[in-house]
Order: sequence, then C-alpha cells, then structure tokens
Amino acid sequence: MPPAARRAAIIEAVRPLLIEHGDRLTSRQIADAAGVAEGTIFRVFADKDELIVAAVDAAADPAPFEQAVAAIDRTLPLTDQLIAATELLQRRVDDVWQLVSGLSVSVRERVSRPLAASPALIELFTTARADLRVEPAVAAQMLRALTLSLTHPMVASEPVPAAAIVDVVANGVLCEDDGPGRRSPR
Repeated sequence: MPPAARRAAIIEAVRPLLIEHGDRLTSRQIADAAGVAEGTIFRVFADKDELIVAAVDAAADPAPFEQAVAAIDRTLPLTDQLIAATELLQRRVDDVWQLVSGLSVSVRERVSRPLAASPALIELFTTARADLRVEPAVAAQMLRALTLSLTHPMVASEPVPAAAIVDVVANGVLCEDDGPGRRSPR
C-alpha cells in the first residue's frame, strides 16, 4: 500500500477508537483496527500524539463539508437549502465533538483553532443577496454560530431542529405586530 494510502487508512481506523477510548488508546488497538503491525504505525507517524492530531485534523477538514454544501440542490427554495446545510453543520458539530471530547486538554490545545469562513455556505446566501439585511458572509457566520451553539452538547441539552435554527436566522424570534392584541409569526 502506498504511504499516503496507509496513512489515511490508519487515520480512519483510529477515529472510532478515539471516540471510544480518547487519547488513552494503545498502539496495539490502533494496529489491530488498522490491520497493520504496530511498527507500521511508527513508520508513518512519529508517535501516537502525531497520529491523534492527524486524526483530529482529518475530522476537522472543511473540504467534505464544503463539498456537501456545494452539492445541495440549488433549485430548492432557499429555506430548504439552508435547512440541508444546517443539518450538515449539526452532523459535523456532533462528529467533531465526539472525537475531541475524550482527548486530554493538552491534545485539544494542539488542535484548537478558529473556524475559517465557509465559502459554500456564503454562496448559499449570495444567491439571495437582494433579500438579505446583512452581507452573505455575515449571514453564513450567524447561521454557523447559532447552529454550533444550539447543537453542541455542552451548550444545548438537546439539539434544536435545523428548521427552527434556519427560521430564527431568516425571520428572527419576534412576531409581527398585527394591531392591538394580535401578533403573528413573521
């Protein structure tokens, strides 16, 4: 197997182990899961920490998310496109949280970094630019921030449904004033 493919296979094999054992997993567990000898691991990675960081980096790689958002059917109404994107964001939050929650603080600090802007998410909002009160990049940032905060298990005991998150981003939380004593959703 070429070295890059071997590296990718080992990274893929270690992800479920990190969810189950955190960074206390052993090189024997990694080798068994990857179907390689322990020595093979250390010909590809300097040490177990380098492998763990590589696995977290692979999980945090924005490319699969960007591709999935770009593949959302643009003939759907914008709200449906945003719900689909929000569901993708929610799965990403959950996947990354499961992976990093069992890691020690020192390992989490090595992989901690701010999220870069999402070009694909910005593009969704760009198609509706004339209907926005803010720039598409700001709308995308708001959607991501709200999704993160209403999905992350350390903030929300239960994730808020994607449709409700999109509704708040698109319409806010206030009702329209329909006259004295009457209010309806926007």
